[in-house]
Amino acid sequence: MRVTLCLLTWNEIEGCRHDVPRLPVDRFEEVYAIDGGSTDGTCEYLTSVGIPVHRQDQPGYNGAYLSAFRRCTTDAVLMFHPKGGVDPTTVLGARPLLEQGADLVIASRLIAGGTNEEDGRLLKPRKWFVQALGLAASLVWRREGYRIRDVLHGYRAMRRDAFFAISPLARGVSMDIEMVVRSYKKRLRRVEFPVEERPRLGGQTHFKALSTGSKLLRYFWFELRRAD
Repeated sequence: MRVTLCLLTWNEIEGCRHDVPRLPVDRFEEVYAIDGGSTDGTCEYLTSVGIPVHRQDQPGYNGAYLSAFRRCTTDAVLMFHPKGGVDPTTVLGARPLLEQGADLVIASRLIAGGTNEEDGRLLKPRKWFVQALGLAASLVWRREGYRIRDVLHGYRAMRRDAFFAISPLARGVSMDIEMVVRSYKKRLRRVEFPVEERPRLGGQTHFKALSTGSKLLRYFWFELRRAD
């Protein structure tokens, strides 16, 4: 199994400075970054430490994933978001699961051994939304196999052939949930491994809760009507 490590970036200079020196890049056959238009020095920093940076071929979150998988020359791509929120050394946990036959591997904050950044709070709106979305997706589309809990964590790996087999949408912000839903519909092999999440080191989230949530619910409606 040959695996690509892809960093997804968009103005993540603080996270990159924290995470990149700790990434075991020498354990991957291919390493590059897909950038969405950083203006804070992210691209220059990555280039200075030897990581090639490629601008997205298409705009948007889904476009970033498509750019990453189209550029891949190995068997699978591991997507990592260098925000300073997850131990970078945990990227080594994905390869063994791919080698054991998984098509989709997700680093989960919601299974035993995992931690969500909201766990210490009384109110956990983002966590609860992810749990509800994951449960709904499972009830509607899963017919066999493992049920994914952390359906919106972008830290994940997928086999290249499996990714294109799900016919992902080129536009929108649905890619994380779409990979799960389509893996249910296509009966792909899926699994999670636990990670501990901390608050991002700097910068602003690119996914505002209300607007992103409404877009994901619209995706649900689209997938319900999708023929395949």
